[in-house]
Amino acid sequence: MTTWIDISETALPAEQVHEFLYASQGGGVCVFVGTTRRVTLEEVTEHLWYEAHNTMALKEMEKIAKRASQQWSLLRVVMLHRTGKVSVGEASVIVGAATAHRGPAFEATRFLIDELKKSVQIWKKDVSPDGSSFWVDSGLG
Repeated sequence: MTTWIDISETALPAEQVHEFLYASQGGGVCVFVGTTRRVTLEEVTEHLWYEAHNTMALKEMEKIAKRASQQWSLLRVVMLHRTGKVSVGEASVIVGAATAHRGPAFEATRFLIDELKKSVQIWKKDVSPDGSSFWVDSGLG
């Protein structure tokens, strides 16, 4: 298995993610891209602000990727997350999996994003146009 895991303050490279996963030559590739939405809980969002404990977050992302690889025999796996300011419409997270067949690719990708949001030390603040803000309840991803 080949793994690409990163936390970055720069835009996430969606095109390179696809190329990386397709290079596996497996039969199934699935990618999830999470973007900043304009409205959250009926409030307008100007942008999101992400903070992470990078060392801890990367270690946890590696554990999640390893678990997914063992469960679904992944050929390749991607877990990328932004930190800092992420404007509306921009990607804050990309996860994906390449497998021999489509079913495991779908299942593994769902597992990757769900586990990342549940257990990785990345915090999200929603900032409105007037500058007011709130930390998202879950405190993660």
